[in-house]
Amino acid sequence: MQKVVLITGASSGIGRALAFSFGKTGAALVLCGRSPEPLQAVGDELRQAGIDNLTVQADVSVEADTKRLVEAAIARYGRLDVVINNAGVTMRSLVIDTDPDVIRKVMDINFMGTVNVTRYALPYVLQTKGSIVGISSIAGYRGLPVRSGYSASKFAMNGYLEALRTELLHTGVHVLTACPGFTASNIRFSALNGSGQVTGETVRDESRMMSADACAERIRRAVETRKRELILTG
Repeated sequence: MQKVVLITGASSGIGRALAFSFGKTGAALVLCGRSPEPLQAVGDELRQAGIDNLTVQADVSVEADTKRLVEAAIARYGRLDVVINNAGVTMRSLVIDTDPDVIRKVMDINFMGTVNVTRYALPYVLQTKGSIVGISSIAGYRGLPVRSGYSASKFAMNGYLEALRTELLHTGVHVLTACPGFTASNIRFSALNGSGQVTGETVRDESRMMSADACAERIRRAVETRKRELILTG
């Protein structure tokens, strides 16, 4: 039976790399992103590589969008084996300079996005005894300066997934918390400043970081071996 993998935030970075990593194993993919053009471009690339996929434009912070996303996946493929909550946004600002609305936006995407998608996907993952994955961060274990909202969202994700794992202990469903360190992706370029504007720059040397492809391969293997936790940093 062909496995079906749903990936949020699949337009670029780790999400895109995960799509190719799972796709090459023969899985069918359901990909979601907020921006239709880059999402469609990834879908086209995958199809050219012979990988079956469905792209659904959706904002995971909007509950109705996530319900529509899962319904589209089931209408197309009839099952869900792996759900990867990867969609995320970061921020870069001192607490004293940060509008609370910025932190609210980060929480809505990073944390509530995971809650929304998992809520609608879980009944189908229970049927397949599949996997729920959260792409968290080392910032979910240590509060990082100028990343207060981001760290808070990842702490919340980690607690949510830990509680979910315990609830599902005897169901056969696997729950993975994957925590990359600094990985070369576009998330820092799209970081929000204290007033909610996109900075459009990174303060780190992206060339010295783990590649998104290498990160995705490690995450895929962790799903296949049904690990509880994956921390990709020394």
